[in-house]
Amino acid sequence: MQLSLGVNLQDDLNFDNFLSGQNSAVLAQLKGLFSSKDDVFSFIYLWGREDSGKTHLLKATCYQAEVLTKSHCYLNLADETDVSVLTNISSEVVCIDNLQAVAGNSLWEEGLFHLFNRIREQQGLLVFSALSGPNHLGIVLPDLVSRLSWGLTYALHLLQDDEKLLAFKLRARQRGMDVPDEVIRYLIHRSPRKLSGLFALLDVLDDASLKEQRKLTIPFVRQALSW
Repeated sequence: MQLSLGVNLQDDLNFDNFLSGQNSAVLAQLKGLFSSKDDVFSFIYLWGREDSGKTHLLKATCYQAEVLTKSHCYLNLADETDVSVLTNISSEVVCIDNLQAVAGNSLWEEGLFHLFNRIREQQGLLVFSALSGPNHLGIVLPDLVSRLSWGLTYALHLLQDDEKLLAFKLRARQRGMDVPDEVIRYLIHRSPRKLSGLFALLDVLDDASLKEQRKLTIPFVRQALSW
């Protein structure tokens, strides 16, 4: 197993609890790559607005690799400052998040180009994500622009409110929490609309519910969150 420093896989970020909504095709594609017996290079490019599920899918891909005892690496370029980190990556499954963070930086672009070629030679799986498509990213290095067009490209769609409700219920159920629909709707309309923000509330509500030994009702949620 190979992970960048400071990164831990989250058990709750996997393919089974990714509510796909309009993104069912990319979910099926990523899952299918692990069921294939063909040892060939695969490259997938994911793009979409913040909170569209890119990071979930990348970490889920690494989680599935771990289940299958494949070496893997997840790297968030928005958190990295040293381009030399790219030279140490030689995993079977490599997931690179927030590609837009280094677009236009010649050192990072060259490093990513060499990483692409290295994983290709190893017949590995490479997944990139960014806020925009490969042709609108601002990559300057022509060879890297060319590489980014080689694989399958998927635009991810944001979940609608009713889908967010289902996603929240799925995540809560995984943690053994019973959250009524009316409570989830209350949270969706009163809290940050981002799924990441909604999911963060689960920690607070789970702790409060266990401590007080109370069910999650709207009055209790209002009390626990000081709303």
